[in-house]
Amino acid sequence: MNAIDRTPADLLGSALAADPARPLVTFYDDATGERVELSVATFANWVAKTANYLQGDLAAEPGDRLALLLPAHWQTAVWLLACASVGVVAEVGGDPGAADLVVSGPDALDAARACSGERVALALRPLGGRFPQPPAGFADFAVEVPGQGDRFVPFAPVDPRAPALVVGGEELTGAGIGERALADAAAAGMPPAPRVLSGLAYDSWRGLSAGLYAPLAAGGSVVLCRHLDRLDGAALAGREAAEKVTFTVPRS
Repeated sequence: MNAIDRTPADLLGSALAADPARPLVTFYDDATGERVELSVATFANWVAKTANYLQGDLAAEPGDRLALLLPAHWQTAVWLLACASVGVVAEVGGDPGAADLVVSGPDALDAARACSGERVALALRPLGGRFPQPPAGFADFAVEVPGQGDRFVPFAPVDPRAPALVVGGEELTGAGIGERALADAAAAGMPPAPRVLSGLAYDSWRGLSAGLYAPLAAGGSVVLCRHLDRLDGAALAGREAAEKVTFTVPRS
């Protein structure tokens, strides 16, 4: 992270400028066998499209609160960076009834209906697939986002000192995310440009930092694994070798 890298959006911009072709997020779901790998360029394109949708179609503004009801998933990482790009506060596991808008996975739709604002649902199917039947009262992310623009420019500059993330009852600013993530990478002993494997949930700062922000701040990449507890030691070692992992986050 250099002197101009202050927010997660800044960090992504620097990664894109440095090497757009390298892997950034590799996602496994060990309950389904899914594997998806996104380069910096592909991930940034998803973020730009999602930010355009958030700012344009959903009319979200800096300071708006978005309840993010999604598990650890590559599309969750996209939404976190899109919120940072627009200046929307991502409240991980937040109360939909108190939020300006909500983004939900298929398992949280009933709770998400408490939001009186815009509601977006993600099927979390392989390759970002659509719902077979769109849930009533929700826009389907996989339908709405692919046609959005590939470049994003915020209507208003994002203040790095403004709130950007709420997780586990703690509120962080955009600049605070970058600073704390870089400190986490150093404290954990991650090597330069680490290839980090994490099976932690995204319901705590530790999980978000290990599974997204710290690798991004350190100029590295993440192998994000959902349902990692289904792997035994030999299978995990095989994945670490195949993915050229240089740092594995302890499960506990």
